[in-house]
Amino acid sequence: METVSGNLASALRIEPGITAIIGSGGKSTLLKTLGLELMRAGGRVLLCTTTHMLPVAGVPWDGSNRRLDAAPWKPGASHVPGCTCEACAGLARGGICQAGVLDPQTGKFSSPAEPLDQLAQRFDYVLAEADGSKRLPLKAHAPWEPVVPAGTANVIWLVGASGLGKSINEAVHRPELFCERCGCELTDIATPERVAQVLNAEMQMLNLNNARIMLNQADTLADSTIADRFQAALGRPVVATSLK
Repeated sequence: METVSGNLASALRIEPGITAIIGSGGKSTLLKTLGLELMRAGGRVLLCTTTHMLPVAGVPWDGSNRRLDAAPWKPGASHVPGCTCEACAGLARGGICQAGVLDPQTGKFSSPAEPLDQLAQRFDYVLAEADGSKRLPLKAHAPWEPVVPAGTANVIWLVGASGLGKSINEAVHRPELFCERCGCELTDIATPERVAQVLNAEMQMLNLNNARIMLNQADTLADSTIADRFQAALGRPVVATSLK
C-alpha cells in the first residue's frame, strides 16, 4: 500500500489531457488538490464536471473575475473587454480556472458550454468530476454513470475509507445496487472485501480496468491493516491518502 501526503499527480501517474475523477469520499477536494499541484508545476489547468458540482472555492470561473450569477459563457463570446480567460485568449502557464454553466437555483455547475475535447486543446490538464455520491464515503454506480468523456487519458477512482466498517445503508450511496453486486444485505457491514468486490465488478462492467484507485480518508482507520485488506481483496495497487 503506497501512502502519500503530497505529489499526488506523480503517485496517480496523471498524464496531460482529460482526467475523470469518479467514486466517492472527497472527489471535489481531490479535484482542487490535484489542480493546484499541477498548476504549481507550471501546468495550464481547467477544473470542471460532466454532471453537476458546486464551484470550487478560490478558483476563478473561466479565468475571469465576473460574478458567478452572470449569464453563462457562450462559445466565441468574450466575458468582458480585455478578459484574459482561457476562452478569450488562452490561459498562461501555471494558471488554473474552472468552467461550467451555473444554475442559480442550485448554485451548481453543469458541464462547460464548450466540449471538453475542445477545451483540452487549450489546456495541459482538464480535471473533470464525473459522478455524484451525495457526500457519502462509498457508492455503487447506476447504469447512467459515471459520465467519462471521450478521449479521457486518466480515470481516478476514489474510495472513502471512513465508510469501511460501517453498515452499508449508512455509508453507501445507492446501497441496493451495492448489495446486488456483492450479495449482502443493507444492514451488513461495508467490509474492505465487500467494497473491493463491488469495485472489481464495476471496473469490469464499465470497462474501466485501467482506473487508478485512491483510498482517501486513510487517517480515519483505527486499524491500518484495513487498508491492506482492501488492496489485497482488490488485487491491484492502491494509493492511500488523507485529503484536507
